[in-house]
Amino acid sequence: MSLNKNYYFISDVHLGLHSNEIERETEKKLVNFLDFAKETCDELFIIGDLFDFWFEYKRVIQKGFIRTLSKLSELPEAGKKVHYIIGNHDFLHRDFFEKEIGVFLYHDPLDILLNDKKFFLAHGDGLVKNDLGYKILKKILRNKSLQRIYSLVHPDLGIKIASATSKTSRDYTSTKNYGEIDGLFESAKIKIDSGFDYVMFGHSHRRTFKKYNKGTYINLGSWLELPCYGKFNDSFEIIDWE
Repeated sequence: MSLNKNYYFISDVHLGLHSNEIERETEKKLVNFLDFAKETCDELFIIGDLFDFWFEYKRVIQKGFIRTLSKLSELPEAGKKVHYIIGNHDFLHRDFFEKEIGVFLYHDPLDILLNDKKFFLAHGDGLVKNDLGYKILKKILRNKSLQRIYSLVHPDLGIKIASATSKTSRDYTSTKNYGEIDGLFESAKIKIDSGFDYVMFGHSHRRTFKKYNKGTYINLGSWLELPCYGKFNDSFEIIDWE
């Protein structure tokens, strides 16, 4: 096993949030980054919320961002693995990303060894102890029976409702007061104490790089405020994407 691979990480791009004009610029930056990643990394990890909402019907996917989907498909075709961890705005993924694009999709946190270092990767939603309200909401949104019932709604109406729900969720997250101590950092400490070298979350949109004991907690923030990516080879760094 090679111990000198380049691993890239992005999170919380939230494509579909803004006006068409702003979205074109955001997507252009993302497509340029994916071109760069295809040439320079071995594996790419998406730590949730690539889209501001995603609801995939059995035979229908939502309109827009064809450039992003097409560019993503080029990485597996070039022999680069792409891992996508589901976020709280990724309401329902079926098999489109896996079958049509070649992306590895994860509904749960990912425990993985990269260059001989132990990583715990998760979007971060539902991991804060004092966020009981969201934990209940997550169980509802992730309920397979309820998702099947919702999929009977016509896509035009279903996606409209999902978009509005997504905005409510994002507004809640952006104004959520986790207290003086970052709840996600507290969750990361537990994982580091259990033996992980790196713990990475998204979700909070608060860029963070903290050393703790023998490990490191990382949050990449959000492309909404400042586009960036994480890079890991023999050490980890967060790099702004201009």
